[in-house]
Amino acid sequence: MNLRRTVAILGLTTAMVSGGALAANAITGGQADGGGHPNVGMIGYYDASGRQRCSATLVSPTIVLTAGHCADGTIGKTAVSFDSVIAQDPSSSLPPAADPTVGYTAAELAADGWRSGTAYAHPAYSHFTDKDSWNDVGVVVLDQPVTDITPVSLAPVGYLDQFTPSVLNSTLFTAVGYGVDVTRADSGPQNPTPQSYPILRRVADAPGQKLTSQILQVNGSSNDSKGTGGICFGDSGGPSFNGGYQVGVASYTYSSTCRSIDGLQRVDIPVVQDWLAGFGVYPAS
Repeated sequence: MNLRRTVAILGLTTAMVSGGALAANAITGGQADGGGHPNVGMIGYYDASGRQRCSATLVSPTIVLTAGHCADGTIGKTAVSFDSVIAQDPSSSLPPAADPTVGYTAAELAADGWRSGTAYAHPAYSHFTDKDSWNDVGVVVLDQPVTDITPVSLAPVGYLDQFTPSVLNSTLFTAVGYGVDVTRADSGPQNPTPQSYPILRRVADAPGQKLTSQILQVNGSSNDSKGTGGICFGDSGGPSFNGGYQVGVASYTYSSTCRSIDGLQRVDIPVVQDWLAGFGVYPAS
């Protein structure tokens, strides 16, 4: 896997293994989402490290919101799907590009039933180097608008500032994504390991832990008495919701087994919302 390590922080991109297989399963803990969040999708793309996958959210008919590290340095087109189940086994996974050196083309993705778009990272994305200007947010501009799915509502500016530390610690934030589920296998070694299939959209609730000017941290442990799980590799770019709004984008975790503190890029801050306005995306009024 390409974990994109920075100090103790692990970025949540998931690398795709060869032969059409995707090296991941789902949010750690939680449950299958089914049709609960039809505007949350999976994206796939190529970068210098190979084929990758992340999660994302439809925020307008032509814009998908994801993490900056899922949009930075992409090669060719980005594949997008809003299916709740992507693959039961390797035979049904996102196919490899005809020419990995140029990435996906719109035509080959359309032929395989995927939407396509072009990715852009926030110009001030800090590449996991500066928590005061984290800006781990990106978008995929779709080649064709989505007309059959209702976009999410982004939280208004300063929405999270209402949560004092004591209130934050008792508030649940709902994460949705297509990332790795780290569990014990049915047989063999019983150390928790990433389970590759099926690949499906899952959902989990995590209590707030800390709030900064850029980051919302939550307790993503499935053993937490208040929550049901958290994000893991492949959930990067996926949303966290509260009060009917998307408040964050999955950015990082502190543990290679993902049962730890999760970091979410805030989307209710001016530096993010001013940039999204350039794509015609605005918060709820």
